[in-house]
Amino acid sequence: MRLTAPCRTRLQQLGSVTCGLLLLAPSRSVAQSVGRNAASPESAPPASTQSRDAEGHIVIRATRVAQPLRIDGRLDEAVYAEVLPITEFIQQVPKEGAPATENTEAWVLFDDRNIYVVARCWDEHPERIIANEMRRDAWNSQQDHIGIVLDTFHDRRNGFLFMISALGALRDAATTDERPNFDWNGIWDGKSRRFEGGWITEIAVPFKSLRYKPGREQTWGIQMRRGVGSKNEIAYITPTSAAWGNVGINHLSAAATLMGIEAPRAALNMEVKPYALSRITTDRVSVPPLEHDLDGDYGVDVKYGVTKSLTADFSYKTDFAQVEADEAQVNLTRFSLSYPEKREFFLEGQGIFGFGRGVGASIGGSDQPTIFYSRRIGLNGARVVPVVAGGRLTGRAGPWSVGALNIETDQTADADQTNFTVLRLRRNVMRRSNVGGIFTNRSVSTIAHGANQVFGLDANLAFYENVYLGGYLARSRTEGLRGQDLAYDAQLNYAADEYGLVLDRLVVGERFNPEVGLLRREHFRRNFAQARFSPRTRNNRLVRKWTYQGSFEYITDNDNRLESRELQGEFSTDFHSSDIFSVQYSRLYESLQEPFRIAQNVRIPVGGYGFSNLHVAYTAGQQHRVSGSASLDVGSFYAGNKKTVTWRGRVGLTTQLSVEPNISLNWIDLPQGSFSTSVVGGRTTFTMTPRMFVAGLVQYSSSNRSLSSNLRFRWEYLPGSELFVVYSEGRSTLPPHGTDLENRGLVVKINRLFRF
Repeated sequence: MRLTAPCRTRLQQLGSVTCGLLLLAPSRSVAQSVGRNAASPESAPPASTQSRDAEGHIVIRATRVAQPLRIDGRLDEAVYAEVLPITEFIQQVPKEGAPATENTEAWVLFDDRNIYVVARCWDEHPERIIANEMRRDAWNSQQDHIGIVLDTFHDRRNGFLFMISALGALRDAATTDERPNFDWNGIWDGKSRRFEGGWITEIAVPFKSLRYKPGREQTWGIQMRRGVGSKNEIAYITPTSAAWGNVGINHLSAAATLMGIEAPRAALNMEVKPYALSRITTDRVSVPPLEHDLDGDYGVDVKYGVTKSLTADFSYKTDFAQVEADEAQVNLTRFSLSYPEKREFFLEGQGIFGFGRGVGASIGGSDQPTIFYSRRIGLNGARVVPVVAGGRLTGRAGPWSVGALNIETDQTADADQTNFTVLRLRRNVMRRSNVGGIFTNRSVSTIAHGANQVFGLDANLAFYENVYLGGYLARSRTEGLRGQDLAYDAQLNYAADEYGLVLDRLVVGERFNPEVGLLRREHFRRNFAQARFSPRTRNNRLVRKWTYQGSFEYITDNDNRLESRELQGEFSTDFHSSDIFSVQYSRLYESLQEPFRIAQNVRIPVGGYGFSNLHVAYTAGQQHRVSGSASLDVGSFYAGNKKTVTWRGRVGLTTQLSVEPNISLNWIDLPQGSFSTSVVGGRTTFTMTPRMFVAGLVQYSSSNRSLSSNLRFRWEYLPGSELFVVYSEGRSTLPPHGTDLENRGLVVKINRLFRF
């Protein structure tokens, strides 16, 4: 029997009384599908869990349970009949401030070990529920999901985010100054299950996975979100601005207050994670070459809670053999590429070490210096540099955020033994602002004798709801490089839903040298301005929002000689289906002070070049079986022409099997010669459970004629404990031999988490 919408509404009003009691002859199957025990007529009225304080802010009260909940997606414990659920969800989009169109019932519970967040998501059309991705962290934001963020210090800016889909896919993040780091992986559990009228999810987060203030009685912040994929609707338990977009859940200044949590008594609060691995390697381009070299290794990571809010990490013989290979990129610029960090040791607390880009400062440009770029540690280009040992301290001490890191890397044929140190300190000021400083040290400079250091101060100030001011001042110190060793930036960002404005001024001195960071462009001054108008439609059944945007970028060297200039205009259409169509036109100028080698036998000579580009793109929402973004670029390029076709997407063959193609094809016609460059590849993933998958990545890059493959099996057999089997291979396709093997490796690695 299906429950009607009026029946569900009445169910919410009565709390503990099921819809079956409203019917003259309820069937047993209905009660089972609802998944909650009915209360007897003599039972006490359910306890209220949602109220408002004297200032009108929403307050949620957590309920203690006597026995641990079974995380199985079935609401068959008595507590769901005894405690009223949270029901008043408010739309962020498409109609900001309106009640959610689908009913949601949620509970916040706890015992001596875990925080539980449970939700029953009703749906008028359960057959339209979108659930097409199961693998952990391979998130589809358009699928039906529940998200929870816990502001455990109640500072309205930092927290822990947990998300689960209707299919049981898990995703988490550490939120720092309202900015999420989705590379963080916490220890928690969740289960989703469908029923006749929608879907149910249960989440359990151990207290040991969280950091919070000392004391038994706790007051936290909480935000909850429900996504209804078929309607592209997002709703929260508190009003949330549409201007904040998909990361609105991290704007903890708008979160509700969570009361009633009783933290468990202090324990040792230690995690020990030993690992062992076996590896066989063939590398025919190394000196000396290796052929079927068999070796093994072991190591250990230790995490210790110095206090409830400060955590120390120690690592001995750190190994990253399980890390997924980088995806190839096409580079037709004069500057080096950057790649994301994927190594777990550097991911937790990563937001604390971020410098100069705080609340609201999301537009920095690819030329923005990165003061701490963790891929400088343990990597030398594409080659791995062994990490001997390392330690880190991250967390909170009152209003201060603290980050300290020290790592020693071993000597190799092309790298000296080196020590890396990073110290970061940041203090909360006002309601959503902060000021801080950073220090980095590399014991062996890559360009001079002695060490390299960087000192920096930054401030990120938030005013009202959408006005942000940010900036920093940094100075490097390297032997032989004195004077003009400063870098500074100042930015104004107004980021409302309908209007936006960004003004930015960045200066990098000629001798500024951050060797534990990343500096793509040297010795320059950048001025940038951007304006946006993005009205939302009211009665348009197809289009949700139009966006008109223009920007101007002007870059000179420090002697005010023009290096780059770009004038850009963009128009885009956001559809209710979550698809996006955009058209962008750019007028560019580049001044080359020395020849630019763009291909094997093609050099662009010194001179000034003006050119233009038209970019057309269509992005299909992730709820489609075939999703992703396809684009076409046509226009002039230096003294010639360029055409580019790209497609980066996902094809969902089943809920467990998907293919993710990545294609970039470029045709360049210059007076110095014509050539083409391309990257063609794809990842195929088969997910057995949310915690077990196998993925194969194959890619070809024409720039170095390389064909690479990576096959990776990951099984989280216990929360935090994993087994990896990784096979990788690299081949050269340069003539005359075809596909010569350059390297090959097979690694089996297992680790085990022990919590005390």
